Amino acid sequence: MAWKCREVAMKKLTTAQLAKYFDHTQLKAFATEEDFKILCSEAKQHGFMMVAINSVPVAACKALLAGTDVHVGAAISFPLGQTTIEVKCFETERAIIEGADEIDYVINIGKLKEGNYAYIEEEMKAIVALCRKANVCSKVIFETCYLTKDEIVRVAEIAKRVKPDFIKTSTGFGTAGATVEDVALMKRTVGDDVKVKASGGVRDLKTCLAMIEAGAERIGSSNSVKIVEEYAGQYA
Repeated sequence: MAWKCREVAMKKLTTAQLAKYFDHTQLKAFATEEDFKILCSEAKQHGFMMVAINSVPVAACKALLAGTDVHVGAAISFPLGQTTIEVKCFETERAIIEGADEIDYVINIGKLKEGNYAYIEEEMKAIVALCRKANVCSKVIFETCYLTKDEIVRVAEIAKRVKPDFIKTSTGFGTAGATVEDVALMKRTVGDDVKVKASGGVRDLKTCLAMIEAGAERIGSSNSVKIVEEYAGQYA
């Protein structure tokens, strides 16, 4: 019954509206210039919200997407989060200078596991401040597969105070990706103050719709084309 209700609700979205949920992703270490050309071409064709890439190809993707409304998003301290606040800030600033419209940074998970929430808040404030100054969207990656439910809530509470644009489940490089349970928990904690992005393991339409129903307002996926085409085939 829940799935049937979800199907009814999703019929209110056009295919173009669903496409705007997607950060179309190419974060592989071996991605080439040709891979980024394909990524940007697909993003333009389908009208995705953003291309999610590492920071090196930001300028190239910005040029490829010139004249479109598709954003360029840079992944910062990706995928481990194990660089200093100063290094994360430098990487963020460089990505913005080179054309990034959005920043997705990975928290220092080790500091979190130590219970050093003051560090997590300091880090978040520093990066969010840089993004606000440049009018750039900020997203905070938790990597939920390594966190307890209490830790997820504690970081979400910090985000509720600091107010990045989004909190995000995963890099897609951890031991697991987004779950409906974690998305719902994150959304319950931040309420309307911060949006939630589900990423990692969102490979089909059914999973995508479940994440949206749980409260996700952005979806990170390398299967964006497949999902949107599946939706168009069912609902268009």
